[in-house]
Amino acid sequence: MKYKIRHKTVYQYTEPVRRSVHELRLSPRSGPLQAVQAWTLSAPGNLSEARDGFGNIVHNFTMTGPARTIAISATGEVEVMAAQRGDDIGDASHGAFHDAPDAGEARVSPLYFMAATPLTQAPAEMQAFAAPYLAAGHDVPALLALAEGIAARVRYQANSTHVGTSAAEAFRLGSGVCQDQAQVMVAACRALGVPARYVSGYFFDPAATEMASHAWADVCLDAGRGLWCSIDVTHGCVTDARHVRLAVGRDYASAAPIRGILEGGAGETLEVAIDITPLG
Repeated sequence: MKYKIRHKTVYQYTEPVRRSVHELRLSPRSGPLQAVQAWTLSAPGNLSEARDGFGNIVHNFTMTGPARTIAISATGEVEVMAAQRGDDIGDASHGAFHDAPDAGEARVSPLYFMAATPLTQAPAEMQAFAAPYLAAGHDVPALLALAEGIAARVRYQANSTHVGTSAAEAFRLGSGVCQDQAQVMVAACRALGVPARYVSGYFFDPAATEMASHAWADVCLDAGRGLWCSIDVTHGCVTDARHVRLAVGRDYASAAPIRGILEGGAGETLEVAIDITPLG
């Protein structure tokens, strides 16, 4: 499936921003699950591009001078491809894919995603909840069963949490959004010795436009071979032709599409518009 994606973010302020520094992870990269055929970014500053240690494309810009509006736009076309299949992966790992650095690219080991972060701490209650699902191993069926359990335990409820909500808080609350469900999945896997990472991206569903911006979890099946699978807790599935990947990280904070530091800029309001059009 191929998509045309338009993503516009507009920040407005009652008190002007005097200076700001922004970090963007709004450019998807080509890989085993997708091919980026065109992509452009627009921001009120000169964009510099780099790769972080997770393999994400990162842009930075600095804005000086008073401004009451900051608008950031991303537009492009991405073709989503099926996950790898073959004898080296095996039927038990349906939906698995190899994710290795490009030639000459430095990237952290999958084992780096074993460590918890403040947003992905797993209290004893969460560990006890998750342990039976992975007692016999962490193949794809077991991970899907865990995802189903998490979706029932942390029910999807819009506006019930915020970007700073941790996995432990969402687990105790019993509700959250896709970000929270993904972070609980990541936290539970790591607590049981399985590397896992947070994924930000887009989800195409013409009947649910509010979920165009989405999050899910990558779980490592074999660190030595760089073998992963992507689990969408919210929809209870391995990711498929509806999912477009933007960035990966240890949690939401390290994969957020936009991060910034401001001087001034009181009274912030935010408007986000995402349009995803299938092209065939």
